[in-house]
Amino acid sequence: MDGNEWLAERFTHDTGRLRAVAYRMLGSLSEADDAVQEAWLRLSRTDADAIQNLSGWLTTVVGRVCLDMLRSRAARREDSYDGEAYVPEPVVDRHGAADPEHQALTADSVGLALLVVLEALSPAERLAFVLHDMFGVPFEEIAPVVDRTPAATRQLASRARRRVRGSAPTPDADLARQRAVVEAFLLASRAGDFDALVAVLDPDVVLRSEYDPESAPVPPSVKRYLRGARKVASQAALFGRGAGSGTRTRIALVNGAIGVVTTVDGRLHSVLGFTVTDGRIAEIDIQASPERLRHVDPAFLDE
Repeated sequence: MDGNEWLAERFTHDTGRLRAVAYRMLGSLSEADDAVQEAWLRLSRTDADAIQNLSGWLTTVVGRVCLDMLRSRAARREDSYDGEAYVPEPVVDRHGAADPEHQALTADSVGLALLVVLEALSPAERLAFVLHDMFGVPFEEIAPVVDRTPAATRQLASRARRRVRGSAPTPDADLARQRAVVEAFLLASRAGDFDALVAVLDPDVVLRSEYDPESAPVPPSVKRYLRGARKVASQAALFGRGAGSGTRTRIALVNGAIGVVTTVDGRLHSVLGFTVTDGRIAEIDIQASPERLRHVDPAFLDE
């Protein structure tokens, strides 16, 4: 095996972990793949013999690439999203048959709700938190990436940690319990049963939805961000009653939790992620932008 083959093999070995780092940093599978590819290009232009810890080097390079991507897209994000309605790209699997690569992406309860909270952090806070708290990278190695001292980098991670703990709900671990709650929500939604919907929703439930108005116009009455059981129940009942005969909903794993994939006349329409806490739905994240669902093929749910 020559040097290039050895390097490619080592990189392939680390690819799953690098994608997991990038997905937590960016909340986007497509952008995560771009970041990992950029890391490979940088490695191919570097003297690998001078790198003592290749895995650590690749992790910090991916972190640096993601940091640059977060900073460069900030203005575009402000134009595209209102902040509260941002929904990450979901990782979708069949219930009971999760892809091992997807399991690595969503390990440690990396659900949509957590990714939304991470999106609210500054790029430097997000990097410090993800690399240190989720992947155990020492602050001494993170500090040069964010142009701070190790002590200042530690403070970045500490601030991020407090915000995450105070904002991201902890989902129930029992998938069977999650499924029962989500199915009760779907049944009540289809029936337009307002009281039954309120009963399965946390009083302070949050609903976020992201649509592409050019590909699927949404009525003005549909709000992209709602808080409160009665408001969310009203919108869910509206959607449930308006679903046509060609609409089909299927239970799936969305970022490791029970979620729903919706198709209309066989075409993918949306992916719903649910955060079930203490037996009630605390958050609903709806991704219905075709651009951000390119990686989801609903046909695999029927395999």
